[in-house]
Amino acid sequence: MPNDVTKESTRRAWRELGFYCDRNDEAKEWRIVGSVQGLRKFASEVRLYASNPANDRTSEYLHFGPSMNLELGTWHQSEITRDWIAGPLPELLGLAAWIEQCVKANVVGKRIGLRSNFSPLSPYELIMDVRDESFDPGLAD
Repeated sequence: MPNDVTKESTRRAWRELGFYCDRNDEAKEWRIVGSVQGLRKFASEVRLYASNPANDRTSEYLHFGPSMNLELGTWHQSEITRDWIAGPLPELLGLAAWIEQCVKANVVGKRIGLRSNFSPLSPYELIMDVRDESFDPGLAD
């Protein structure tokens, strides 16, 4: 059982990240939860990863979140699996652009599925769960 110091450290890490992410294996989905600004930060992190030439090698990856449960990685084809969200860097750049396009103030309260645009045959869905600006990712854990 985590102590209060560990819990507060985890909350602080989610807040610094700007969004919360988790995986539901029963529903087979990754859920990225945040305000419009927080989800745009997620898109920015995807873009930053995909813009780095050092990541243009198969199986490169980056962990997100204090629990480091979400991996973003480089793969020969786009996929969303239990283990990661991955693809060639140009397709990850496209994912970042699609997230930015979908996440706007007029979609607060909606859950936006991105699998069909990024990797239709993947076993997992990628959900952007858009919350209002008062959303605190540190309290979602």
